[in-house]
Amino acid sequence: SPRSRILAAAGLGLILNIIFALYNGVLGIFYSSIWFAALCVYYIILSVMRYAAIRWEKKNAVMGGMTELSVMRLSGAMLIVLSVVLAVTNLISMKNNIEIRYSTVVMISIAAYTTFKVTLAIVNAVKVKKRKSYLLTALRNIGCADAAASVLSLQRSMLVSFDGMSHSEIQLMNILTGAAVFVFVMIVGIAMVSKKDRN
Repeated sequence: SPRSRILAAAGLGLILNIIFALYNGVLGIFYSSIWFAALCVYYIILSVMRYAAIRWEKKNAVMGGMTELSVMRLSGAMLIVLSVVLAVTNLISMKNNIEIRYSTVVMISIAAYTTFKVTLAIVNAVKVKKRKSYLLTALRNIGCADAAASVLSLQRSMLVSFDGMSHSEIQLMNILTGAAVFVFVMIVGIAMVSKKDRN
């Protein structure tokens, strides 16, 4: 069924989240980067959120007394917190002028992950729009938050790894994109928390 396919895609996203979270953790240690360390935590939390939603569907009943709407609201609250954490980390990195040139392999891996996540988020957004399900909407929004953070990470990595822009221009781009991601994830989280029961 379409619902099963969407959940299967969420399962794939969960696996990739975990792998990429660990990868960012390794990069954080290797480059002594607070940004990659923060992304590691960000992706781990997204993985927990995805797992909770998928687990609820597997049980297809009560998970600690939670309904689909409760799962959605909890996910929304976590997205609000994550948006703040991501914004603060971005600002700290820029304030401390943390600019590291990354290897080609790192750049390709970040670009590949970002491309896949953005594509998956768009596809799921189209599919979920046709279905009135709090759970599927929560999974879609988690995917969008994942893709948004990946775009910011890709931009930050590319701007310092390739020549062509001054330090001030790089800072401005990171501020603008970071602010856009913060606002986007925050609005998505607030919309999920404030969602009313259709019944």
